[in-house]
Amino acid sequence: MGRIDGFVGRRDLLKLAGGVGGFGLAAAAGGVLWTAQEAIEPQAADAQQKPKPVSSDEALQRMMEGNKRFVQEKRKNPNQSLLRLKETALVQYPFAAMLSCADSRVPTEIIFDQGFGDLFVVRMAGNVVSPTAVGSLEFATAVLGAQLIVIMGHERCGAVAAAVKGDPLPGRIGTFVEDIKPAVARVKGKAGDPVDNAVVANVQYQVEVLKETSVMLTQLIQEGKLKIVGGRYDLDSGEVTIVT
Repeated sequence: MGRIDGFVGRRDLLKLAGGVGGFGLAAAAGGVLWTAQEAIEPQAADAQQKPKPVSSDEALQRMMEGNKRFVQEKRKNPNQSLLRLKETALVQYPFAAMLSCADSRVPTEIIFDQGFGDLFVVRMAGNVVSPTAVGSLEFATAVLGAQLIVIMGHERCGAVAAAVKGDPLPGRIGTFVEDIKPAVARVKGKAGDPVDNAVVANVQYQVEVLKETSVMLTQLIQEGKLKIVGGRYDLDSGEVTIVT
């Protein structure tokens, strides 16, 4: 697959998009829908200015080092200046993408000690893999060039707890809770805290779902240009542990 400074080229992106039922790349971000061509055209115009891509292993190392600084209260607060704000106002080249829970106690850039333009973050209650989440992550990787996706759950997740409890829920809350129940079933009867067991199982399950759902992401993985991992965030210590 052709890449421009490590990013998927226009023709190859269109081929990938066509391979997913011919729909083209659609990703939800800021209320905008992109087709494959609309997404890649503005990126290709400034291809020479793009930074060299960060490999999957380098990206994961950068994130874990940032989390270590956060836990040890030694944050560097990188890429958070007004200069960085201006640098990323028109273009973005995140080195990693994330699917994390929407919980207000899990501010992704803070716990990984990152700044403007570093992480492409999708947040869903229960960190579940929805169609819009998949599209957003495809955009982050195939178009923007991120070579790492982290799916991250967290301790005492309310969505997971609701799935464990299993009671009927009002409105559309039950939609994402239902997406967690297969993971709950995997650890039913296991020794230990049922919610914490299910949090880890849910991360592992959602990683599997993401890999099985997207032809585009699967192809990038097979070509060695993408890695998908799962993590658990500890609300008490601030530490992230890789669980896949």
